[in-house]
Amino acid sequence: MKKTIENKRLEKIDKEYKTRRDLKHDGYSDNLEPVMSLDLGKVRTVDDLVCGMGATAFGGRNLGEAADVLEAMVRDKNCFVVLTLSGAMTVAKMGLLVCEMIERGMVHAVVSTGALMTHGMVEGFGMTHFKHNERMNDEHLYKCGYNRVYDTLELEKNLDDLELIVFEVFKSLDHKKVYSSQEILSEVGKYLEKTIGDQRAILKSAYEKNVPVYIPAFTDSEFFLDIGIFNRRQKLEKKPILQTSEYMDLEHFTELIKKQRKIGIFTIGGGVPRNWAQQVTCYLDLIGKRVGTGGKFLRYGYGVRICPEPVHWGGLSGCTYSEGISWGKMVPPEEGGRFAEVFCDATIAWPIILKAVMERLDKK
Repeated sequence: MKKTIENKRLEKIDKEYKTRRDLKHDGYSDNLEPVMSLDLGKVRTVDDLVCGMGATAFGGRNLGEAADVLEAMVRDKNCFVVLTLSGAMTVAKMGLLVCEMIERGMVHAVVSTGALMTHGMVEGFGMTHFKHNERMNDEHLYKCGYNRVYDTLELEKNLDDLELIVFEVFKSLDHKKVYSSQEILSEVGKYLEKTIGDQRAILKSAYEKNVPVYIPAFTDSEFFLDIGIFNRRQKLEKKPILQTSEYMDLEHFTELIKKQRKIGIFTIGGGVPRNWAQQVTCYLDLIGKRVGTGGKFLRYGYGVRICPEPVHWGGLSGCTYSEGISWGKMVPPEEGGRFAEVFCDATIAWPIILKAVMERLDKK
């Protein structure tokens, strides 16, 4: 009797487990992608590494997916790509990555902070940045004319020398005309092309490839302080000043974007460059609705963002692309939008992602 009861209990348990197994899915039946162990023994190139990381998890997967989106964005012949830059990327010696993207036709417009372009000009004109020696405190650095940017130094002498160089550009401009930042930077690029030979520089590459570079917060930079000093000297000598207008940048960029069928964005950091580049979609929509003519409904269909800023601080640098959908800035994924976000220091993630995509593009 006891054996019969025990047998029935075991049969019941077996039936219950079988039912549970039948109800559980195996992943493949729902078209889920399996994750794979990263086998460094099979890695021969940077692209091998990035592809392998893309099949793992966490930040590694984010990095791999970012490379896939960037590749798709630059291979899409109908897509106009905007590069936005913030943070001290040129002091951090990432300037040649920008040159690479411009020269390869991977980006078609650049939106940047003024500081980043200023330090890029320092680099472009052959001047040097240095590692910070922690034995030198900040007061001592100030007395020596060293400006610290985290762990790297910009020499005050560099900025003084740059001022004298750009003054030559400012003197050559028509002082009866009002200039946008994009026009002034193009003139600097033209000057660089004539003076630095084969050396690479962001503004030189941009000038040669006809890629416009915008500084939306133009007055927030050492470069604009140079314009201020130039204009004060002009006034003392009773000469006309160099006039600028950020509105002209807005309209130039807006008309450029309006001509495009598709747009994509590659963002380092966030801040003003990211917001300014993204808000053009809202501006075009508002023009159509509130002016009645001259507008267009166009949203970014691709996006790659490299930034360590978390979303919970509430700043734009950390906000997700999905948040941008609510503003009408981004195409929802269900409508074909492709976006990737890498929460990492750009000096780590950007070179790896870019090199992987370069290897893919270079394959015959």
